[in-house]
Amino acid sequence: MAAQDLYDLSPAVRLMIMGLVVALGPLAWVWVRSKNAPVAHRLRVLTLVTLFLTFDLVIFGAFTRLTDSGLGCPDWPGCYGSASPVGAQLHIEAAQTAMPTGPVTNSKAWIEMIHRYLATGVGVLILTLTLVTWMARREQRRSTTQPHSGGILSPWWPTVTLFWVCLQGAFGALTVTMKLFPAIVTMHLLGGLILLALLRAQSVRYAQAHERQKPVALGVPMQRFVLATFALLWLQIALGGWVSTNYAVLACNDFPACQGSFWPAMDFSQGFTLWRELGAGQDGAYISFQALTAIHYVHRLGAYILFVVLLLLAFRLHKLPVFRLHARWLAGLTLLQVATGLSNVVLGWPLLAAVGHTGGAAALVVVLTGIVFSSQKLHVPVHALPLNASRIPA
Repeated sequence: MAAQDLYDLSPAVRLMIMGLVVALGPLAWVWVRSKNAPVAHRLRVLTLVTLFLTFDLVIFGAFTRLTDSGLGCPDWPGCYGSASPVGAQLHIEAAQTAMPTGPVTNSKAWIEMIHRYLATGVGVLILTLTLVTWMARREQRRSTTQPHSGGILSPWWPTVTLFWVCLQGAFGALTVTMKLFPAIVTMHLLGGLILLALLRAQSVRYAQAHERQKPVALGVPMQRFVLATFALLWLQIALGGWVSTNYAVLACNDFPACQGSFWPAMDFSQGFTLWRELGAGQDGAYISFQALTAIHYVHRLGAYILFVVLLLLAFRLHKLPVFRLHARWLAGLTLLQVATGLSNVVLGWPLLAAVGHTGGAAALVVVLTGIVFSSQKLHVPVHALPLNASRIPA
């Protein structure tokens, strides 16, 4: 059988139709639920629905990766040039017969294609959100009775989100065509979470406009602490993605030690050589076990730091009534991450715990993004500042 081209655009139109079918259900629900509501309310509801489905997409993407289904269809955007595994059945059976435990099986092909259908559906929802926002803003500018935005966000918000989802689609294609190249797979994971953060930011802004609420003013030290925690979370997620995409989870199967030591043999240089093929080291040979240990252990050390920081942030936010629910979510999700992370190590990377660990990270992104965009730096009026006579120029 001839080798399959990595890119085969013949099923692209049919795949887009599948994405439209996926998106029609949520779009119909939003229209029925909010058909008599102002356009700003409909856009807010559509943003929340898209956020929810994007979260589901991130979870299913983790399931796709963890079941080794990323190459269930070895071409893009379809499956052996077909829009579904049904049309590719002969190719799938031939590949499975040639390699029964290989990357291509009937179940893996379906998992991979369902992931692509969901991704295309989310893309259709974001495209709809962008078009409707631009049209609503244009209509309001023409209207003499509604000179203001009427609670509608700047259309550049969904436009940037649309650009990002297209970029995310490109990373998805490269994930397949570059055969699970670790750096590409990690960026694909981060891209999905950035998409989640963009939609969460928009949902917060819509909530503020709808309820006429201003961001909560925080003191400069607290605001900096929130932003530092947010940055640390992203760094830890990147390290976790690097662990998962290099299959380094089981490099340490004990806790709190690793291989019976609190500082096992590690090769940081090889482990954190970013641009290399899956399973390969710097010289193209197989990656060493010491390199996998370094990847795992750095993520574990980062988890210790983030654990303390998240709980401290939750404790401080709990003192503020407006952030009390956020604080409880932060604390609960932090403990969930500890439970799923430990389960991955001591129970041999069970699928449920591994998917739950990714889901917990995604939920932390949603919660912390909500905190960041619900707050602002406290500006102290000049007349409220104490005067220091020694600093007053003569």
